[in-house]
Amino acid sequence: MDKSINLALIGASGVVGQKILQLLEKKNIRINKLFPLGKSTVGQSVHFQNEDIVIGDMDSFDPSEANITIFSAGSSVAKTHARKFVESGSYVVDLSSEFRYEDDVPLIIPEINGDILDDLNDPALIANPNCSTSQLLMVLKPIHDTYGVNFFNVATYQAVSGTGKEAVAELKSQTFDGNSEPKVYPKPIAFNVIPQCDIFLDNAFTKEEMKLVWETKKILDPAIEIQATCARVPVMNGHSEAVFLKCSKKASREEIINCIEGTPGVCVMDDPENLEYPTPLEQANDSEDVYVGRIRSQQIQNDTWISLWVVADNVYGKGAALNAVQILQRLVSSNKI
Repeated sequence: MDKSINLALIGASGVVGQKILQLLEKKNIRINKLFPLGKSTVGQSVHFQNEDIVIGDMDSFDPSEANITIFSAGSSVAKTHARKFVESGSYVVDLSSEFRYEDDVPLIIPEINGDILDDLNDPALIANPNCSTSQLLMVLKPIHDTYGVNFFNVATYQAVSGTGKEAVAELKSQTFDGNSEPKVYPKPIAFNVIPQCDIFLDNAFTKEEMKLVWETKKILDPAIEIQATCARVPVMNGHSEAVFLKCSKKASREEIINCIEGTPGVCVMDDPENLEYPTPLEQANDSEDVYVGRIRSQQIQNDTWISLWVVADNVYGKGAALNAVQILQRLVSSNKI
């Protein structure tokens, strides 16, 4: 890797920020200069490449010191600061939803539409997709390319880590301490399933559900129709998804398995006789892969319907940290940095 990478990481001490640092070290991506930045954490330190590096104040940081910046601090911070970094000559990868649906901002899963990064001529703002979208499209991409996905219905079962540290603490408190008072979520999460992720919109879908719609159309194919239901479940980490998709061509279960197998970043775990299928407890512990199992095919009214079960680590994996690091790697490999 190019040793001239000067990385500003906003939210470096957060859960996702820490995973980004882990991945950079794991992949031996040598960072020339790391600038961990924050607000409430200024003066604390993060450990990276055998150093303890003090977190600086992002308000007083000179953005021109970084040639790539990763924002992992929420929409409001990104809205205030992200474009300033671009104007100062830094490529910016934002993990929030602030810019995902703007026409001039590429929404990137490197394995699917990374070629957009290759065509960038100047520093730009790049959006990281929603965690549920990223893992889903990693599996749908090869199926769509071969059999043509016309429509899909997806139900997500999302871990509390997707909401943050406070949500993880709330689940632990309600489970182990008997404290049932909800603060982060509208209802108790322990021993429960809450059929709401994010706020409700005027169409009665939640924003999380519409993110799956908007982002699939922007990244994969605007012609695909989508219906989604997103639920929060009492799982610490790892999102699961039940997906039902209609294809334009006939495909057997075996053909779908063969289609998916060998896809970089996707692991097929599908052996009903031996009860082999992915679960968040087993497969979402600092795992980079997206796992798919329970693959089924049905002919319904002359249409081919495929059923899938998809599991991935929503913090360390494709949903957040890994995808951001892969965007950085693609920018480096295409000599943008």
